[in-house]
Amino acid sequence: MSEHGQWDSSLSFIFAMIGAAVGLGNIWRFSYVLYSNGGGSFFIPYLIAIAMMGIPFLILEYAVGFSFKDSFSNILKKINPKYEIIAWILVSFVFIVVIYYMVILSWDLVYLLSSFTFGWGTDTVSYFTHTVGGSSNLESAGFLLIPTTVCVALLWVVLWFISHKDVDQGIGKFSKILIPSLFVIMGFIIIYALTLPGAGIGINTLLTPDWSKLLDVNIWLAAFAQIIFSLSMGQAIAVTYASYLPENSRLTDNVLIVVASNSLFEVCTAFGVFSILGYMSHTAGTPMIQLITEGTGLIFIVFPMIFNIMGPIGRVLAPLLFLAILFAGITSALGFLEPMLNSLAIKLNMSRKKAATILSIIGCVFSLMLTTGISSYLVGIIDSFVNEFGILILIGVQCIIFAWFYGLDKFIPILNENGILKVGTLWKTVIKY
Repeated sequence: MSEHGQWDSSLSFIFAMIGAAVGLGNIWRFSYVLYSNGGGSFFIPYLIAIAMMGIPFLILEYAVGFSFKDSFSNILKKINPKYEIIAWILVSFVFIVVIYYMVILSWDLVYLLSSFTFGWGTDTVSYFTHTVGGSSNLESAGFLLIPTTVCVALLWVVLWFISHKDVDQGIGKFSKILIPSLFVIMGFIIIYALTLPGAGIGINTLLTPDWSKLLDVNIWLAAFAQIIFSLSMGQAIAVTYASYLPENSRLTDNVLIVVASNSLFEVCTAFGVFSILGYMSHTAGTPMIQLITEGTGLIFIVFPMIFNIMGPIGRVLAPLLFLAILFAGITSALGFLEPMLNSLAIKLNMSRKKAATILSIIGCVFSLMLTTGISSYLVGIIDSFVNEFGILILIGVQCIIFAWFYGLDKFIPILNENGILKVGTLWKTVIKY
């Protein structure tokens, strides 16, 4: 029999939400987005996006989950039975995310294990291509790569071990361990990076403003997209997590804490990333423009190359970085899994353990299918489809359902009962329009 869980305190919820928000994109994507969209001038659209999109929509998601205290599928069903199918489409999209997300985490685990001996050697491009599937050659698709296959299976076992427990004893307990550890590790890496020779070159490159770009609509779209994906908005994670909150929770205050923590983490990480790139430019004489990239290229090709020339400290920083990425990835993966897990358990009236077991087996099988020689190529295709089309459309659908068909006025008394930040007409206007 399925029972709707509850956090033992708002602290568990806050750490879980920070864990869901702070993920791989904060570490390997934001610095590139900041640099390529006007440098220091990007902070203007970024802060506006937080104020107009991040905070208001996250408040809505918290209010929905806290008010209904039910699974995402049941919430939409209660509003209108016809909307239940929309909920299942959304949680299915998010479940697809966790399937390929675990593949990326398996690459990180491979690199974490390799980092103690610098197993990637001097040719980091070749190592990435042959070890974790960085090829786009379809002829390489016919075989599984043993290192990533083993790591994918291991990571799904870890995800099952955490998620099958009661929400507070599983996600809540581990988030309170992993998130502080993540912040401490990244804090150490960032502080050390800022002391490296050439760090100033990197910081200057990152922050040099290009004010003319503020007139480019694509810069504003990039800012709003960064906030949407960085905070995992519209993916039913916040709604599901908020449904576990105890009474008298300070919803709006929790939103501010999560948003501030997420932004602080990704901005500080960007400083660390570009400080290390500046060090490489200074030490090896490589132009910054040749080093700046995002995603897997940055973490799995450029950074190992930099660690190679760092000497003994590189053998310390490399494992720490890949461990931090692993922690960030696991807490995010738990968030991606939870909407489907909770909805399935309640829909089929089964135990949380059984639902977690079923989803972990299904997820693991599909993740293993992506551990071929073109793993990176396949993950890129799926990621583009889900994020650039599916999630954005479903965010708009949710705004219409909750704002126009259900009504935002029903949430305002609940939101304003506790907390410093109060909502009213301005909040309703932003959500509706």
